[in-house]
Amino acid sequence: MKYSNVTQRTIHYIEQHLTSKMVLDDFAQIVGYSKFHLTRVFKQEVGMAISEYIRMRRLAVAAMLLMHSEESILMIALELQFQSQEAFTRSFRESYAMPPGKYRKMMKTLIGMEEENMNNESMASEQSPIKGWFLSGSHPWQYTIGIDEKVFHSGAKSGVLQSSSQEVEDTEQFGTMMQSFQADDYLGKRLKMSCYIKSEDAYKCAAWCRVDNAAGDSIQFDNMHNRLITGTTDWNYYTIVLDVPEGSESIHFGVLLIGKGKVWADGFRFEVVDHKTPVTNMLDQIQLPKQPLNLDFSE
Repeated sequence: MKYSNVTQRTIHYIEQHLTSKMVLDDFAQIVGYSKFHLTRVFKQEVGMAISEYIRMRRLAVAAMLLMHSEESILMIALELQFQSQEAFTRSFRESYAMPPGKYRKMMKTLIGMEEENMNNESMASEQSPIKGWFLSGSHPWQYTIGIDEKVFHSGAKSGVLQSSSQEVEDTEQFGTMMQSFQADDYLGKRLKMSCYIKSEDAYKCAAWCRVDNAAGDSIQFDNMHNRLITGTTDWNYYTIVLDVPEGSESIHFGVLLIGKGKVWADGFRFEVVDHKTPVTNMLDQIQLPKQPLNLDFSE
């Protein structure tokens, strides 16, 4: 349910050349497909043309530079391959609903206010640093969660989960950044959860989603166990599709990290899909035989 190899290779090339001039013919040569096939596959999987994706990612990098550097707007525009400051301003306004100068001033003010509030308030150690999200898992004390304002897929921030203890080994111990909500609005429907994930030196990581009934039993579940993310990867799009049967009580979801490493998540989205969309429910894969087998242990 993630991007195909051709799309991943294209995105990797884009991420490595956001400050360089990119030509479609170069993509085709590097990826090994004709530009017509490449553009068709990319738009089908990503939902936008390659040029639109490059523009979106460059604007996200520009937003980070505006917040965290003193580089001039003109230099940011030229560095990110916009033809002029005016062209950059026009594009930035379309995506962020304000010109870059106003965005820089507003975000620096907000960042300053947040830092002042954090210095003035003694936060309880168990309080989550991210509104709506909390840390859980088998060994949550060996992981931390937070907001990253310098690494994000779009917008201005992403959530980050990372191992924080030297004791974390490349085993099945894990931490998760997660949320829970009531299932009422999705009863009887098929639900697709999607998000973007980026990893760094991760032993294993993934998105996950679970549907529970009133008794607390898991009746739908997918943690991407058959398609786990490993190592260092660029931003990729992942989806999980589960049914929410009548009688469901709650939905739980998030991103998990098994063992050491660091993982960013951005752009979580929930949408109802039709029943032609295949589910990724892993519980369906556990099928009991109709009759008992090998009762005398002779086989």
